[in-house]
Amino acid sequence: MKKKVRIGCGAGFSGDRLEPAVVLAEKGQLDYLVLECLAERTIALAQKRKQSDPSKGYDPLLERRIRLLLPNLVKNKVRLITNMGAANPLAAADRVLEIAKELHLSVKVAAVTGDDVFAQIDPGQRAMETGWPLTESGPLISANAYMGIDAILPALESGADIIITGRVADPSLFLAPMVHEFGWKTDDYDLLGKGTVIGHLMECAGQITGGYFMDPGKKDVPNPAHLGFPIAEVSADGSAVISKVEGTGGVINLMTSKEQLLYEVVNPHEYYTPDVIADFTSVTLKEIGKDMVHVSGSGGKGKPATFKVSVGYQAFWLGEGEISYAGTNALQKAMLAGQIVEERLKDRMDDVRVDYVGLNASFRGAFDQQNEPAEVRLRVAGKAQKMEVAALVGEEVEALYTNGPAGGGGARKYLNEIVGIVSILMDRSKVKSQVTLKES
Repeated sequence: MKKKVRIGCGAGFSGDRLEPAVVLAEKGQLDYLVLECLAERTIALAQKRKQSDPSKGYDPLLERRIRLLLPNLVKNKVRLITNMGAANPLAAADRVLEIAKELHLSVKVAAVTGDDVFAQIDPGQRAMETGWPLTESGPLISANAYMGIDAILPALESGADIIITGRVADPSLFLAPMVHEFGWKTDDYDLLGKGTVIGHLMECAGQITGGYFMDPGKKDVPNPAHLGFPIAEVSADGSAVISKVEGTGGVINLMTSKEQLLYEVVNPHEYYTPDVIADFTSVTLKEIGKDMVHVSGSGGKGKPATFKVSVGYQAFWLGEGEISYAGTNALQKAMLAGQIVEERLKDRMDDVRVDYVGLNASFRGAFDQQNEPAEVRLRVAGKAQKMEVAALVGEEVEALYTNGPAGGGGARKYLNEIVGIVSILMDRSKVKSQVTLKES
């Protein structure tokens, strides 16, 4: 049993920066690197990609991240745990092996599945957020249970170098290697609660190193363009030191740690995860050096009898149009244009919103209208159930070029299908995880 385990977090969401993870893999002296890349809507969108192409459905940046990371992961014997499998962990594992072959590297990959419970949900079950039956939200497209360490541990025990999951709880990605390395019992809720606190502090990557914390002039952060991502050096007693690679930007102190500790925590007495109901109220944070915070305390009681299930549905189509008005009378022109478009759309859309945004992007302060805005960008957005109706928003804004008011320019239009998310609870006995090993 190891006395300490070093775990880095190289991503806090799907679109996170690529290079901080590379720095961690190269210089962090890690045992494990975690890439947390699934938000609530991300997996529903991945499910739609999988429906269009059964070989897809994993994270869009998986290939770029893996190609950058693999050489250092193999060289430094760092094990990777990531939920970049999204809606298709098996296809993600295959793609990792293909990239490894291209790079002349040998790796063992474990794909963790079982979180997709779409076939098992009751469409008549009421959503936690709305109280309505699921079918009243809209056409259903996905349902994924938040699995925990029980799904990940068999993959770690297999000796896999890379573990790719679908939907698991964010702290579980970090808790699993602690349980595996220290031999913690899965019913030792005191230790599981401590490990969950560490995982929660780590899961958003750059947030704890000053990213979401920074506020110019109030909470300044050094070298923010090269923000370093966090490392947790965890001890067998469930305490840890949070730090980052020396020389990277950002800051780790009591303020950044406290903000992240409270992030998304509704009830600190009972923080529900699939592994434990953790108690955050007894956590102790202490600065022990530059960019080093010691974490101890916390605990837990039992584990929930249910898993939270995130259900994705087709909510609506969103049409958007933008156009700029600059110079004399800019705001009045933009307001008139907004009124024209709103009048033409009001009976055809479910909802229309008109915004006036932007200031001095064209003139950069060189045009003074006695405190009146030198330019305004009009944005119109509309919701509709049909794509062709939502598309009318951009068409109407574009038509302002010649249909007035005078002076409009730089028109753009956008059309997006919006996926909504609601939640239900499912008895955990109905969710069965599986591990599939693949080797290059």
